[in-house]
Amino acid sequence: MQCPFCDAEPTRVVDSRPSDGGRSVRRRRTCSECARRFTTYERTEMGLIVRKRDGSLVPFEAAKIRAGLEKAVVDRQVPSGSIDALVDAIEAEVSASGSEVSSDEIGRMVLIGLRDIDEVAYLRFASVYKDFAGAGDFRREMAALEGSA
Repeated sequence: MQCPFCDAEPTRVVDSRPSDGGRSVRRRRTCSECARRFTTYERTEMGLIVRKRDGSLVPFEAAKIRAGLEKAVVDRQVPSGSIDALVDAIEAEVSASGSEVSSDEIGRMVLIGLRDIDEVAYLRFASVYKDFAGAGDFRREMAALEGSA
């Protein structure tokens, strides 16, 4: 491991412990040259593949889900931590489903989670995910939302 301060190669691990609920390992390191300490994280790459609507395959990225959720909840009073919890739940469900998942399945998971968090955010996300063309699409989705409540 290269020291981020002096670029020296020899470093020593002084402490290791699980992080992120056991999904990663946090390591405190000391540089053998400059004696400064720094932290590294080791995370397992899941190797999950997402099949897009056009048939292309891309690596699964939880950050893309988080970005979509954050856009949907902008200016809304959303309980703190609810986005993190939803992203973690979706990531766990996707991991359990195998090595490949469709973008439609991920979109449905997001919609189900958003419905419980905030109805306006749900409609915002649904309008993009379901490619709403007009006000009628919003009315239909609102009726379905009210019917499921």
